[in-house]
Amino acid sequence: MVDWIISPGLTDYATAVREMEARAAAIAAGTAEEAVWFLEHPPLYTAGTSARRADLRDPDRFPVYPSKRGGQYTYHGPGQRVAYVMLDVGRRGRDLRRFVGELEAWVIDTLDQFNVKGEVRPGRVGVWVVREDKPLTPAGAQREDKIAAIGIRLRKWVSFHGIAINVEPDLEHFSGIVPCGIADHGVTSLVDLGLPVTMGDLDVALRRTFAAHFPPLAETAGA
Repeated sequence: MVDWIISPGLTDYATAVREMEARAAAIAAGTAEEAVWFLEHPPLYTAGTSARRADLRDPDRFPVYPSKRGGQYTYHGPGQRVAYVMLDVGRRGRDLRRFVGELEAWVIDTLDQFNVKGEVRPGRVGVWVVREDKPLTPAGAQREDKIAAIGIRLRKWVSFHGIAINVEPDLEHFSGIVPCGIADHGVTSLVDLGLPVTMGDLDVALRRTFAAHFPPLAETAGA
């Protein structure tokens, strides 16, 4: 069984990290079920293990938290659904690349519930949307905007951190960083794409599409 947790309001980032780490340790010890935690954070930036100082354009704008997850700088804030994924990757095949691929596919299938085509790109972490309604880039390429970020960490083969999907955040807040080190493309959200999607709508879609990518452990073990 996966324990689904939804926290109302805004959750302090440092508190969330402590609770994730404690839950991951309990899962590894066999004393707690796997969990997916839905929440929102107050405005902040996080620096992953590959973050470059030059990509923090406005260091005094919001609190900046070092993070042990993979990746570079990301923004979290109101209107963005963060889903912290605490799953036993050790019992799910011990394949980190496949696990990240399933996280991406989960996001893509969830966006498809709203007729949004999310895509992944080699060398670019996260999920992207082609913007046919926007001008081409200066290099003549199709404009693509990021709609979801992905960054995880494993400890004793249990994952924590996870995904962040933009529902209706203040997109201007992303200007204080180079999101995930990628300067040539923009950031979008479901509402920015013209879809009146609520956080509750997204939560329902995330739960509906989850099992196709992360089946119950008993089923996984027998596969």
